[in-house]
Amino acid sequence: MDFYLSALLLGLCLASMALGIFITMKIFRIPDITTDGSYTLGAAVTAVLLARQWPAVAVIPVAMAAGALAGVATGLVHTRLKVDALLAGILVMTGLYSVNLTVLGRSNIPLLDVKAIFNTLAFFDRPVWNELWVALFFLAAISVLLAYTLRTDFGIAMRATGNSETMARALGINPNAMKITGLAIANALTALSGYLVAQYQNFADINMGIGIVLVGLGSVLIGDALIRWMGVKRIWPQLLLAAGGSILFQMVLAVALSLGINPNLLKLITAAFVLAIVGLPRLAGRERG
Repeated sequence: MDFYLSALLLGLCLASMALGIFITMKIFRIPDITTDGSYTLGAAVTAVLLARQWPAVAVIPVAMAAGALAGVATGLVHTRLKVDALLAGILVMTGLYSVNLTVLGRSNIPLLDVKAIFNTLAFFDRPVWNELWVALFFLAAISVLLAYTLRTDFGIAMRATGNSETMARALGINPNAMKITGLAIANALTALSGYLVAQYQNFADINMGIGIVLVGLGSVLIGDALIRWMGVKRIWPQLLLAAGGSILFQMVLAVALSLGINPNLLKLITAAFVLAIVGLPRLAGRERG
């Protein structure tokens, strides 16, 4: 039971990243690889500041601001230098490896003796229940704020930019500014996931973000499949389903490990699972056609 509860908690902590990838993928149609770097950046900033006895709550805006700056860098490379969005993300992600290593000062920082956010907002005797309610609180707060933002005039302008840049420009919207802002928001949410996961796992490591974009991508694709299957049109249920995809993704990996699969093959299983999510619906559609 504790094994699956750990998977649930990790899925909740990674749900913010899934929401960030939902913004870049489903709204702007941008494959943002910056995720690998901004996730680690959020964890690195968190570990360094907590090790210096910063309050866990005060670290949140700093970690998210660091992730937002990474997103702005990708947006500027893409919009100002006219570099393909995928390549722009790869370039910034590569540069962030050195930035993260510089921030950490070494390959990893343990967080066993610091007061984490799960201890700061503790209301229960069992630590696992505190972790669960804090993770749920963060997910609920981010989902509500994001749903509200996407329903404002600003959010509608972002969605219009993703649907058609030509139409958005004709309406007086600056598509480049919208893309930069969207990437900043998405990577701030990704950094928030790094903030939570670092404290949940009690360490931050320079390699913890490698391949994490696949986890986020798989989560969004699961959510997208649920959205299509249920015919959801409103934005806030779509956000909840995208976040739910993160939990389902971790549960699938937990089931794979419980079946005795070698943990060394976990990245391979992750890649195969994402490939199945992407490929099987297309093959089914081709057969029906």
